[in-house]
Amino acid sequence: MNELLDIMGKNSFRLNDSEIARMLGITEEEVTKQLEKLENDHIIVGYKTLIDWEKTDIETVTALIELRVTPKRGEGYDELAKRIYKYPQVKSVYLMSGAYDLALTVEGKSMKEVALFVAQKLAPMESVVTTATYFVLRKYKEDGVLFDDDEKDTRQVITL
Repeated sequence: MNELLDIMGKNSFRLNDSEIARMLGITEEEVTKQLEKLENDHIIVGYKTLIDWEKTDIETVTALIELRVTPKRGEGYDELAKRIYKYPQVKSVYLMSGAYDLALTVEGKSMKEVALFVAQKLAPMESVVTTATYFVLRKYKEDGVLFDDDEKDTRQVITL
Protein backbone atom coordinates (compact mmCIF):
# COMPACT_ATOMS: atom_id res chain seq x y z
CA MET A 1 0.00 0.00 0.00
CA ASN A 2 2.83 2.43 0.81
CA GLU A 3 4.31 2.20 -2.69
CA LEU A 4 0.91 2.73 -4.29
CA LEU A 5 0.30 5.84 -2.18
CA ASP A 6 3.76 7.14 -3.01
CA ILE A 7 3.19 6.65 -6.75
CA MET A 8 -0.27 8.19 -6.58
CA GLY A 9 1.03 11.16 -4.62
CA LYS A 10 3.62 11.89 -7.28
CA ASN A 11 1.73 11.00 -10.45
CA SER A 12 -1.99 10.57 -10.03
CA PHE A 13 -4.66 9.53 -12.46
CA ARG A 14 -7.10 11.99 -13.95
CA LEU A 15 -10.52 11.49 -15.44
CA ASN A 16 -10.34 9.55 -18.67
CA ASP A 17 -10.83 11.36 -21.96
CA SER A 18 -14.27 9.88 -22.63
CA GLU A 19 -15.56 11.10 -19.24
CA ILE A 20 -14.24 14.59 -19.91
CA ALA A 21 -15.72 14.54 -23.43
CA ARG A 22 -19.17 13.70 -22.05
CA MET A 23 -18.88 16.50 -19.48
CA LEU A 24 -17.84 19.04 -22.14
CA GLY A 25 -20.11 17.79 -24.91
CA ILE A 26 -17.25 17.23 -27.37
CA THR A 27 -15.60 14.15 -28.86
CA GLU A 28 -13.03 12.07 -27.06
CA GLU A 29 -10.51 12.81 -29.85
CA GLU A 30 -10.96 16.57 -29.30
CA VAL A 31 -10.31 16.14 -25.59
CA THR A 32 -7.20 14.04 -26.27
CA LYS A 33 -5.82 16.67 -28.70
CA GLN A 34 -6.55 19.55 -26.30
CA LEU A 35 -4.94 17.78 -23.35
CA GLU A 36 -1.87 16.84 -25.38
CA LYS A 37 -1.47 20.47 -26.46
CA LEU A 38 -1.91 21.75 -22.89
CA GLU A 39 0.67 19.24 -21.65
CA ASN A 40 3.13 19.95 -24.51
CA ASP A 41 2.81 23.71 -23.92
CA HIS A 42 3.47 23.09 -20.20
CA ILE A 43 0.15 24.65 -19.21
CA ILE A 44 -0.78 21.37 -17.53
CA VAL A 45 2.45 20.42 -15.76
CA GLY A 46 1.28 17.40 -13.77
CA TYR A 47 -1.53 15.56 -12.06
CA LYS A 48 -1.73 15.22 -8.32
CA THR A 49 -3.50 13.08 -5.75
CA LEU A 50 -3.97 14.53 -2.27
CA ILE A 51 -3.31 11.96 0.43
CA ASP A 52 -4.33 12.33 4.08
CA TRP A 53 -1.13 10.85 5.53
CA GLU A 54 -2.60 10.95 9.05
CA LYS A 55 -4.88 8.07 8.06
CA THR A 56 -1.94 5.86 7.04
CA ASP A 57 0.82 4.20 9.02
CA ILE A 58 3.42 6.31 7.21
CA GLU A 59 5.15 8.95 9.33
CA THR A 60 5.53 12.21 7.42
CA VAL A 61 6.39 15.68 8.66
CA THR A 62 5.72 18.84 6.66
CA ALA A 63 7.41 22.15 7.36
CA LEU A 64 7.00 25.62 5.93
CA ILE A 65 10.33 27.41 5.75
CA GLU A 66 10.93 31.11 5.21
CA LEU A 67 14.30 32.17 3.79
CA ARG A 68 15.77 35.64 3.70
CA VAL A 69 18.50 35.65 1.09
CA THR A 70 20.98 37.92 -0.63
CA PRO A 71 21.18 36.70 -4.21
CA LYS A 72 24.54 36.77 -5.96
CA ARG A 73 25.09 39.56 -8.42
CA GLY A 74 24.03 38.53 -11.91
CA GLU A 75 22.20 35.40 -10.72
CA GLY A 76 19.16 36.76 -8.91
CA TYR A 77 16.67 34.59 -7.06
CA ASP A 78 16.19 32.09 -9.90
CA GLU A 79 19.59 30.42 -9.59
CA LEU A 80 19.24 30.05 -5.82
CA ALA A 81 15.72 28.66 -6.21
CA LYS A 82 17.02 26.11 -8.72
CA ARG A 83 19.71 24.95 -6.30
CA ILE A 84 17.12 24.58 -3.54
CA TYR A 85 14.34 22.84 -5.48
CA LYS A 86 16.66 20.07 -6.63
CA TYR A 87 16.63 18.57 -3.13
CA PRO A 88 14.04 15.75 -2.95
CA GLN A 89 12.83 16.98 0.46
CA VAL A 90 11.72 20.28 -1.08
CA LYS A 91 8.14 20.00 -2.36
CA SER A 92 7.59 23.66 -3.34
CA VAL A 93 9.54 26.91 -3.65
CA TYR A 94 7.95 30.34 -4.01
CA LEU A 95 9.48 33.80 -4.50
CA MET A 96 7.67 36.07 -2.05
CA SER A 97 7.10 39.74 -1.40
CA GLY A 98 7.26 41.01 2.17
CA ALA A 99 9.41 40.07 5.16
CA TYR A 100 11.18 37.12 3.53
CA ASP A 101 12.27 36.21 0.01
CA LEU A 102 11.62 32.49 -0.51
CA ALA A 103 8.98 30.21 0.97
CA LEU A 104 9.56 26.46 0.90
CA THR A 105 7.49 23.42 1.71
CA VAL A 106 9.70 20.59 2.92
CA GLU A 107 8.78 17.01 3.85
CA GLY A 108 10.69 14.46 5.89
CA LYS A 109 10.20 11.36 8.01
CA SER A 110 10.65 13.26 11.28
CA MET A 111 11.08 16.73 12.73
CA LYS A 112 14.73 15.90 13.31
CA GLU A 113 15.24 14.98 9.66
CA VAL A 114 13.71 18.28 8.52
CA ALA A 115 15.71 20.24 11.11
CA LEU A 116 18.95 18.59 9.95
CA PHE A 117 18.09 19.38 6.33
CA VAL A 118 17.64 23.04 7.23
CA ALA A 119 20.80 23.14 9.37
CA GLN A 120 23.05 21.17 7.02
CA LYS A 121 21.75 22.05 3.54
CA LEU A 122 19.81 25.33 3.55
CA ALA A 123 21.33 27.51 6.27
CA PRO A 124 24.95 27.06 5.12
CA MET A 125 24.18 28.23 1.57
CA GLU A 126 26.21 31.31 0.79
CA SER A 127 23.20 33.48 -0.13
CA VAL A 128 20.98 32.47 2.81
CA VAL A 129 20.81 35.15 5.52
CA THR A 130 18.16 33.67 7.85
CA THR A 131 15.73 30.77 8.02
CA ALA A 132 12.50 30.30 9.96
CA THR A 133 10.96 26.83 10.15
CA TYR A 134 7.31 26.14 11.01
CA PHE A 135 6.16 22.55 11.39
CA VAL A 136 2.66 21.71 10.16
CA LEU A 137 0.72 20.15 13.01
CA ARG A 138 -2.43 19.35 11.03
CA LYS A 139 -3.78 19.92 7.54
CA TYR A 140 -7.39 21.05 7.31
CA LYS A 141 -7.47 22.01 3.64
CA GLU A 142 -5.02 21.70 0.77
CA ASP A 143 -5.37 22.75 -2.88
CA GLY A 144 -9.03 23.58 -2.22
CA VAL A 145 -9.79 20.12 -0.82
CA LEU A 146 -11.00 19.64 2.76
CA PHE A 147 -9.55 16.77 4.74
CA ASP A 148 -12.38 14.90 6.49
CA ASP A 149 -12.45 15.25 10.23
CA ASP A 150 -13.62 11.81 11.33
CA GLU A 151 -12.70 12.44 14.95
CA LYS A 152 -15.08 14.56 16.98
CA ASP A 153 -13.62 16.82 19.65
CA THR A 154 -15.27 15.70 22.88
CA ARG A 155 -13.46 18.17 25.11
CA GLN A 156 -15.67 20.51 27.07
CA VAL A 157 -15.25 24.26 26.83
CA ILE A 158 -14.09 25.73 30.14
CA THR A 159 -14.46 29.43 30.75
CA LEU A 160 -12.89 31.31 33.60
